[in-house]
Amino acid sequence: MNRMILVAIALAAVAGLGAGLGTMWLSRSSDPFAPCRTSAVAGGAGAIGGPFTLVSEDGATVTEADILAGPALVYFGYTFCPDICPIDSARNAEAVDLLAERGHVVTPVLITVDPDRDTPQVLAEYTDYMHPRMIGLTGSPEQIAEAARAYKVFYRKMEAEDEFYLVDHTAFSYLMLPGVGFADFFRRDMPADRLADRIACYLDAV
Repeated sequence: MNRMILVAIALAAVAGLGAGLGTMWLSRSSDPFAPCRTSAVAGGAGAIGGPFTLVSEDGATVTEADILAGPALVYFGYTFCPDICPIDSARNAEAVDLLAERGHVVTPVLITVDPDRDTPQVLAEYTDYMHPRMIGLTGSPEQIAEAARAYKVFYRKMEAEDEFYLVDHTAFSYLMLPGVGFADFFRRDMPADRLADRIACYLDAV
C-alpha cells in the first residue's frame, strides 16, 4: 500500500479517536454527577421513576410531588418480609443518619408491594420503628402496580394456604433528587457507610 495512503489512514484514525474522546469529555464535564455514577442506568434520562398517586401512612392521598420534594431514598418492600426488607430498611435508616451528621437531610421512603396487609396503620408502626423520618406508602393494588412499573420494580405474591404468604420483589434503593428525578440505584449488599458516601457525592454536587 502506498505510504501516503497509510499516513492518511493513520491521521484519520487519530482524528476520529480524538473526536470521540472529546465528545465523551464534554458529556461528562456537563454532568455534575459524573464522578458519582457507577451503575449502568444511573441518570438514565427518566428511565426510572415517574408520577404516582398513593396513600401515606397517615391515610392521606399523596403524589410524587408531595413525597419527593427533597432528596429521598426510595425502597419497595413490605412489613411482613421476614429478613431482606427489615435489613435493607435499617441499612437505609443508618445511612440517612450518617448523612445527617454531614448536614444532608434525606427522607427514607418505603413503598409497599403488599397493599393487602400493609394498611396505613401497619406501615406507620413499621416506619416509626425504623426511622422517625421514614415515610410509608400504600394504596390500591392498581396504584402499587403503577408505581412499581415506574421504578422498574418486579414483585409477585407467592402462593400460600394462609395469610402468611411471602412476596418476591426487587430489592434496590433508589436515590431521587428534586429537580433531577432518578439519580442512582443501590444494591442491598452496599453497607450503610458506603451508601452514605455515594449519596453525599450527589448531594454535594447539587
